Amino acid sequence: MATPTPVAKPISQLQLAPGSVVTIPDVSWDEFEAILQDLGKKRAARVAYSNQTLEIMVPLPEHEKPNDLISDIVKLLLRQSNRKYEPFGSTTFKQQGKAGVEPDACFYIQNYQQMIGHRRLAPTDPPPDLAIKTDVTSKTTLDAYEAIGVPELWVYGNGRLTIYLLQAGKYVESRYSPTFRDLPLTELIPATVERAWQVGTVQALEEFETQIASNCRDIGQP
Repeated sequence: MATPTPVAKPISQLQLAPGSVVTIPDVSWDEFEAILQDLGKKRAARVAYSNQTLEIMVPLPEHEKPNDLISDIVKLLLRQSNRKYEPFGSTTFKQQGKAGVEPDACFYIQNYQQMIGHRRLAPTDPPPDLAIKTDVTSKTTLDAYEAIGVPELWVYGNGRLTIYLLQAGKYVESRYSPTFRDLPLTELIPATVERAWQVGTVQALEEFETQIASNCRDIGQP
């Protein structure tokens, strides 16, 4: 019987349809770095790497609207609370030799001053204070965020917002965000995303801002 000949093709030649997820086991760190180089920076796919498992995900087009809207909500809330921030988009974050991940959006808030002017991440840079994913997140992805040490991760999918907080190196679900205390964001954000499909993003954001102002009065905030 003839021995099969392995076929090696660049990952960048994969034609992945929106919504696809490809999982590749037994990927070394050097192979992961080479795959990132092959994929390049200008691409729709997002990657997650942990425990020598690589996932390549191509979001559906309908994920883009919630992603942009949730990012706008974060910026609105930060401005309302007079806090400065540095957005880092879908930058690739790495824990050398262990993990790599690309959020759909992320923000430096507590550490924003340290990141001003940074065009590239340095090994000594901290992870973002808040990261956002707008698709179904697998265990590989969660493990990668844990390894990198992102304190707060929001995952939006199937009309639900899940807030994960890093505690003793592991994520636990929380009803509330410590970044925006006392606001029921797990209720408000899904409702606002759904509203945006009905009336448009601008009106949905305006309604959200009005609702937040009312909520703040109800809980005794200025």
